[in-house]
Amino acid sequence: MAKGEIVKRVLDYVVGQIVDDPNAVEVTIIEQGPEDVIAEVRTGPGDMGRVIGRRGRTARSIRTVAQAAADEEGITASVEFED
Repeated sequence: MAKGEIVKRVLDYVVGQIVDDPNAVEVTIIEQGPEDVIAEVRTGPGDMGRVIGRRGRTARSIRTVAQAAADEEGITASVEFED
């Protein structure tokens, strides 16, 4: 299994449940080092506001869930939301 695969699957599912167009969700895993990955999340037009949420609460929760998934793999993950 590739590094960050669990993180990618979890983010695909969670973000896909929040947005209006789940088919437009793209999660890209970028390796930053032996134990670190960055997950870039892209959504369809108009859905990024739903993913970020009021005062960034939803985004913060998504980052927490992603880190919990990364802990299963023994790595550290950060999540970036891209327009």
